[in-house]
Amino acid sequence: MLLLSCLLSFVPLTFQGWSGSDTWAFTPLEDDFKSDAKLDLRHLNEKTAGASGFVTTDADGNFRLGNGELARFWAVNTGVGREKPFVAKPLGRQTEPDLARHARFLAKRGVNMVRFHGQLSPDLGKHPDAKITDINTDERDWCWRLIAAMKKEGIYTTISPYWMVPMKFSASWKIPGGANQSAASLLFFDPNLKAAYKAWLKALLTEKNPYTGVSLSSDPALAIIEIQNEDSMLFWTINSLQGEEKQLLEKQFANWAVKKYGSAPKIQQAWSGQALKDDKANGAGFDFYNIWEATQKQSGAKRIRVADQVQFLTETMRDFNREITEFIHKDLGCRQLVNAGNWRTADPVRLNDAERYSYTSTEVDAVNKYFDGVHKGPNSGWAITAGDQFTSPSALLDPKALPTNLKQTLGRPMIITESSWVLPMEYATEGPFLISAYQSLTGVAGYYWFATGDDEWTAPMSANGYMPNSLQKWSMATPDTMGTFPAAALMYRSGYIKRGKPVVIERRTLADIYSGRTPIIAEEASFDPNRDSGDIAIGSNIKASVNPLAFLVGPVTVDFNGDPSKSFVSDFSKYIDLSSQSVQSVTGEVQLNYGKGFCTVDTPSAQGVAAFFGSKPMVRLSDVTFLSQNEYGAGMAVSMDHLPIKESKQVLIQYGTRSRPTAWAQEPSSIPLDGGASVKGTKIINVGKAPWQVQKAKLDVIIKNPSLHRVTALDMNGNAAGNIPIEKTNGGIRFKFPETAMYVVAE
Repeated sequence: MLLLSCLLSFVPLTFQGWSGSDTWAFTPLEDDFKSDAKLDLRHLNEKTAGASGFVTTDADGNFRLGNGELARFWAVNTGVGREKPFVAKPLGRQTEPDLARHARFLAKRGVNMVRFHGQLSPDLGKHPDAKITDINTDERDWCWRLIAAMKKEGIYTTISPYWMVPMKFSASWKIPGGANQSAASLLFFDPNLKAAYKAWLKALLTEKNPYTGVSLSSDPALAIIEIQNEDSMLFWTINSLQGEEKQLLEKQFANWAVKKYGSAPKIQQAWSGQALKDDKANGAGFDFYNIWEATQKQSGAKRIRVADQVQFLTETMRDFNREITEFIHKDLGCRQLVNAGNWRTADPVRLNDAERYSYTSTEVDAVNKYFDGVHKGPNSGWAITAGDQFTSPSALLDPKALPTNLKQTLGRPMIITESSWVLPMEYATEGPFLISAYQSLTGVAGYYWFATGDDEWTAPMSANGYMPNSLQKWSMATPDTMGTFPAAALMYRSGYIKRGKPVVIERRTLADIYSGRTPIIAEEASFDPNRDSGDIAIGSNIKASVNPLAFLVGPVTVDFNGDPSKSFVSDFSKYIDLSSQSVQSVTGEVQLNYGKGFCTVDTPSAQGVAAFFGSKPMVRLSDVTFLSQNEYGAGMAVSMDHLPIKESKQVLIQYGTRSRPTAWAQEPSSIPLDGGASVKGTKIINVGKAPWQVQKAKLDVIIKNPSLHRVTALDMNGNAAGNIPIEKTNGGIRFKFPETAMYVVAE
């Protein structure tokens, strides 16, 4: 019999919304950080971030702490502390978001890295007379306070100090092109903006942080400096350049071409007279093709000119990244790692390798990559409202879109600086489980969940604080995402899942990349190995494209400036079974069936499953069996003492289901797409209100471990909430997971 009375103190069972008596109201108490909490992962972090020195990298693309210890980062993007108003908290508190509390709350749930995503350029709204070299002191103060607070809880910080989208220009700055232009691509080549950017960095990194007493340049709690966020000269925004800025870049292109070919006549000879309307006389400036041309297969002289354009833009970015990296290290004396950027290109098949090559003059690669579906509505970029239409894909059924499916540059760390299972999709519970599993397998060195602005949980609330009947879209501090952090973070950070050896090593020449030859594998989910094999490098020993399911088998890597005849591809017939729609990892520890929709992890110290349980209600692993009557969920059993589960004296069992706001309502809908097609989806009838309603757990767990004799239910703060009846089995225990909890500990 399930003992529910012990849980009533922390989970009021109100069933007024979403699924009636099948749900429980998510109203956790404010965390009191009790010293005797049974679940607190703060001990995984250092006493203070950077206690042993600066974070470094190794030859295998791993992060290392200052003492050489392997570092795996479970990270979040946070906006807590950016503003300091008096805020009415929806969970019953009337307090300001508290950075110190926020840091302790995150550390307790396994987080050891946060990302500051700010904008150091002058705030012209507040300071219309600011010079372009003036730093936004409010943003700097937030950055300083954030790093100081996180440091105390052993959490490192990555800073992202510039984004071209909110960049505004003043007419007094006399930037070529004027005050109303987009900043897209300008940072890479405009000397005035580049000089201003360096001034902002100097003011941020070399002046003393009043909250720590040392400058950021001397503070190892700052681990990574990201040069810029979401800008690339290989993306569609390059087409927006015009006027004097475009002419400046055309002149730089001409100078580059003369250096490559020797003279204007030799350039024209190489391009066989290919001319564009804005080419200048005597080679004083060369116009650019629309970037679309670089996404298409070209031939003859046009292929040469397009390839030169791609090479020039790539090298412009790479040279800029080198210049800023040297400025940070040499001029400012910083020992932090530098990341160039994290954006995509106009064609992930033909251009992504060029983008990643431009990062190689820094030390860390990155990408922003979300798992999402269709979302249509008047404010679908930032808000969820009644009448919106959406789809709810699941990576269990569509694994080619998994964010960790990344082609990593050989020997370099790769981080995902922004990602999440984007609301209003409804299968977010699988996210932490799958990220933990496949991040471990593939060696992705850090995954940053996006995002939170609350120091603890985020309840369903207005998207911007002013628009009624709306919900925030970009939020991960929810029961089905952050609620399932602890076991996933523990599994990942403890190294319980083996990193596989590379299953693909593609060796490419820069000439093949610039000329748009297709790689043998790409991150694009729609990449078709049968369709996309027609323009592979002539000298490659691999004559056919590789199935993108390879990303689920093990690490997929690329070597730039390599010999295509020495590429390596595993025999995937051992791991990918198209008939059963299943994929097994090269380590044998992770298995995914995308036909039935379930994924399992089976290692000595961590075992679990994320599944649509209708197709597989019983999942029997080496030492743990999950029997679920829920339609969908994710369960994990993870050793808390680093012993195998069958010997462990303390095992964390975590189970997550689906959640929706109270009174949420939806109905099936046909969603029109561009081009006249449509897709089956869902229409929101009512966005609901606080609190979240979580589907009750309907789960039995069997653990083969004869030493276990007590199972304790925990509240959402990891505190003991009462004992759970157990049944002794042959060599272990069986118990019913409490309906209104997410964590239990077996001891």
